[in-house]
Amino acid sequence: MAAFTESTVEQAALAWLENMGYLVLSGPEIATGEVAAEREHYGQVWLPHRLRQALQRLNPRVRTLHLAQGLTLPKVVNATGGKRGTLTNLR
Repeated sequence: MAAFTESTVEQAALAWLENMGYLVLSGPEIATGEVAAEREHYGQVWLPHRLRQALQRLNPRVRTLHLAQGLTLPKVVNATGGKRGTLTNLR
């Protein structure tokens, strides 16, 4: 039996998503510092612009102000701020 590598699984998942109509981009295309950058730094694990668009699409009757409040997600403070595991607001 052939062994599966992470790359094999990743490529299969990306092909599956693309066949479903999703736009598939590689990490370097949207990386920090690139023309099409979608995150401010590599520590951002979600893409703020895409999250905002999805919230608006999924909640068309919710006011923009309330959607903006939904974007203030907690993050774990690292060694530069507080104790490990401490949650803080992104504001």
